Amino acid sequence: MTAEATKQPVHTTRVGENGARVVFLHGLFGQGRNFTTIASGLQPEFRSLLVDLPNHGRSAWTEDFSYELMADLVANRLREDFAADGAVHVVGHSMGGKVAMLLALRHPELVDRLVVVDISPAGGGDQGEFEHLLDSLAALDLTELSRRSDADDRLSDPIDDSRVRGFLLQNLRSGKDDGFFWQANLDLLRRELPAIGGFPDDVAGTFEGPVLWVAGERSPYVRPEHEATMRRLFPRTTQVTIKGAGHWVHSEQPGVFISALRTFLDADPR
Repeated sequence: MTAEATKQPVHTTRVGENGARVVFLHGLFGQGRNFTTIASGLQPEFRSLLVDLPNHGRSAWTEDFSYELMADLVANRLREDFAADGAVHVVGHSMGGKVAMLLALRHPELVDRLVVVDISPAGGGDQGEFEHLLDSLAALDLTELSRRSDADDRLSDPIDDSRVRGFLLQNLRSGKDDGFFWQANLDLLRRELPAIGGFPDDVAGTFEGPVLWVAGERSPYVRPEHEATMRRLFPRTTQVTIKGAGHWVHSEQPGVFISALRTFLDADPR
């Protein structure tokens, strides 16, 4: 049996022991631990579940990609324990925001309040940047690496932003005997990039719970033309724009983001 075959379909990590329950879903190339600072900042009033989405982190790989599949796999995991006693709050960023939307629409009994971070229920858009990043990682010859810093050095030309390289290289792992390997399923992510950048056309129904739609002031991913679709699917939406933040709102403005979450999640019951 391979190491891949022994992975959980959806790996999770808990932060905190008491309080209301919050689930965090990360974006493309990310892992659940990217929300550790936010989850810690919400304690002790909230306990959190940090999810590694399929094909990322310590979760298993899938043969294909769809947001419906991702949402259903997360729903199955939540029913096992964290949401076994009732609905939970769900926070999703970017790709994880689209998973969170489908989770709320397909499994509304699992979701109390929904927070969608810097993404819209829309497809299209230029995927050239993500295609470039995936191609750069795939072109890296892992057999020539002696240490992690070698990977950083070799990626410094195609990916000149050190912060982006550091974020991507969290996916690089070293086995005792097998050398370096990518923890994320790069082949599938590259092949399915159009689907990842899109959004299902045939989404039906609505989620009637409260929704916070968070945008970064300097990000292009939440645009006025998307508002009608968001409000059709999520009629109880409140929009917030966080100044000084780009796409990675939670890492660029963590204090403001935590404050926005607390205000929304602590609001009077619906």
